[in-house]
Amino acid sequence: MAPAPETILATEGLTMRFGGLFAVNELDLNVRQGAIHSIIGPNGAGKTTVFNCITQNLQISGGKIWFRGERVDGLPPDRIAAAGVSRTYQNIRLFRNVTAMENLLVGMHLHLRSHWWGALINSPGTRRSEREAHDEALRLLRFVGLRGRGDVLARNLPYGEQRRLEMGRALATRPKLLLLDEPTAGMNPRETSEMMAFIRQAREAFDVTILLIEHQMRVVMGMSDVVTVLDHGAKIAEGPPADIQSDSRVIEAYLGSPNAARAARRRAIAGSSQSPAPPNPSG
Repeated sequence: MAPAPETILATEGLTMRFGGLFAVNELDLNVRQGAIHSIIGPNGAGKTTVFNCITQNLQISGGKIWFRGERVDGLPPDRIAAAGVSRTYQNIRLFRNVTAMENLLVGMHLHLRSHWWGALINSPGTRRSEREAHDEALRLLRFVGLRGRGDVLARNLPYGEQRRLEMGRALATRPKLLLLDEPTAGMNPRETSEMMAFIRQAREAFDVTILLIEHQMRVVMGMSDVVTVLDHGAKIAEGPPADIQSDSRVIEAYLGSPNAARAARRRAIAGSSQSPAPPNPSG
């Protein structure tokens, strides 16, 4: 059955097997247009595999994927990107030996209107397209906080700036859905807060829906409209952060012990007015 009109991304029975191992098992996911929707779970829960299935970097074993009302499972990754899905990675994947500006221009290639023959003869249309791309890259540099640093090689940027540049390159593709895989990984508390603010600003400025994998519960509970919890590839809980925060199934999935889960649940409930985080998972 096709998803509701307000749903930008939906999966039905999404399954990914590696031999006899189910990395994702019969996942039904509905991401609402304009939302920040987080996916959490312990290490090995299948979170990044879900991203790889959505972008079709993996050929799914079963199920269906809809994006903006159209079936996209089975399409090649470049068609998924052209349809409006972009992503970042847990480990930064910039072109390290080119400049920040050039990284952004790479992200824009999907929408450049010039052709190889136009570049060969340096046609007016090609020059106009290149100027527009350069101006847009400058706007993105300002947005990600790298104004005046467009000529710096990506490898020479500080870690936090590399993270923002990678997100800027993803935004350069003009996505409707942005998949962020642990965007605050390796950041200190100040950098984490800045990244949280940056993600909110990106959603508003670019009218983009965010699907987020994150291990820092402060980030998840402080930003998400909806949280989906995976364990061993299966969805065990879903709902607003306040409900997920004290869900005994979620706490047990992280801690593994029913007695510890009950104690942690009591702590989570007692501390929910002061801290939005359940026990911080290690993966």
